[in-house]
Amino acid sequence: MRWLIWIFLLGALATGLTLLARLNTGYVLVALPGHRIELSLNFALLLVALGFIAAYLLVRLLVTTVELPRRVARFRAARRRESAHGALVEALREFFAGRYAKAEKTVNRAVALGEPGDLGAIIAARAAHELRAPERRDRYLAQLATDPARPDEARIISEAQMLLDERRPDSALAALATLPKKHTAALRLELRARQRLGQWEMVPALLDQLEKRGVFSAERADAERRHAWQLLVEREAGDAAGLAETWKRIPDRYRKDTAVAGAAAAAFQALGQCAEGQAIIERSLDAEWESGLVNLYGECRGSDTLRQIECAERWLKNHRNDGTLLLALGRLCAQQQLWGKAQSYLEASIAVEPTYSAHLELAQLHDRLDRVDAARVHYRASLELAVGQLNRRTGGRRRKPF
Repeated sequence: MRWLIWIFLLGALATGLTLLARLNTGYVLVALPGHRIELSLNFALLLVALGFIAAYLLVRLLVTTVELPRRVARFRAARRRESAHGALVEALREFFAGRYAKAEKTVNRAVALGEPGDLGAIIAARAAHELRAPERRDRYLAQLATDPARPDEARIISEAQMLLDERRPDSALAALATLPKKHTAALRLELRARQRLGQWEMVPALLDQLEKRGVFSAERADAERRHAWQLLVEREAGDAAGLAETWKRIPDRYRKDTAVAGAAAAAFQALGQCAEGQAIIERSLDAEWESGLVNLYGECRGSDTLRQIECAERWLKNHRNDGTLLLALGRLCAQQQLWGKAQSYLEASIAVEPTYSAHLELAQLHDRLDRVDAARVHYRASLELAVGQLNRRTGGRRRKPF
């Protein structure tokens, strides 16, 4: 429809110009020395218009001729940039596809064609790292400028990741320390480095930041904190002062956690501080029941065994079928020389869950009471259960003789 309108308009314009030319009877007289040229006004106007068009085209031709080398150079540069960009995209595609050798070769070609050298060096370094070529990787990294005032975050993060892959967490931390401000990826790398170095005291604060940024869920962050506090307690197990200081720093909710409380109680008991270990176990079991802690509680040889027995019997009201609790009560009663109660609790533990520990405790009890035959029966039962458990763990395999 639009082209019909244009045809109509052009036809109307041509018609109008024709009518105007018929009505125009003027002329133009050109006087030259010895010559006089007389032209109609319409023809003169036509000559002027054609002359203007010819002059315009001539000027355009001259300008195009002069600018031709520059245009050719711009065209070649654009083609070069397009080829370089295509090579860079291909290198990234090959890298993420796992074809690292081809990615390294392609990104070098992209840099040679004009792509940014810093980006190309990082990609090539990562590819060389995956190919287990540390010399080439370090050579690529050396090409990157290191300006302390304006650190290259891409280079630092890539270098830290590769150092962690090489199990060099201390060097990774040194690289991350050059960042003016640590973003989420840097915090995750720092967390990995701190965990590998066993710097568990710094892990909870990092987990707090990562949880706020949505990297870890609340459950995952809580489990990681619990694990960090447990390992920190185990690390300080041989140092009474360090263990006490660490225990004070642990938040109350993790002090009641069974894993953390078990590690702390075992550490305090190993240092001879059974009263502190018992208190830790009692607080944890009041908050959450865990049979493993009960077993540790029964093995603790404190100064106030009667109070331990009273506490354990209070737990027994809610956990009557817990074989570990019955075993712990049997041990505590035997320690206090309450032979009848000890035998009753140990036999009840065996009835609920026959274990080699319960049979061994009962055998030792019969030995103290000079009941040789009864002791021999339980010693045999304890040995059979222990051998059976060992066979299940090893599959019945024996160590080959040299």
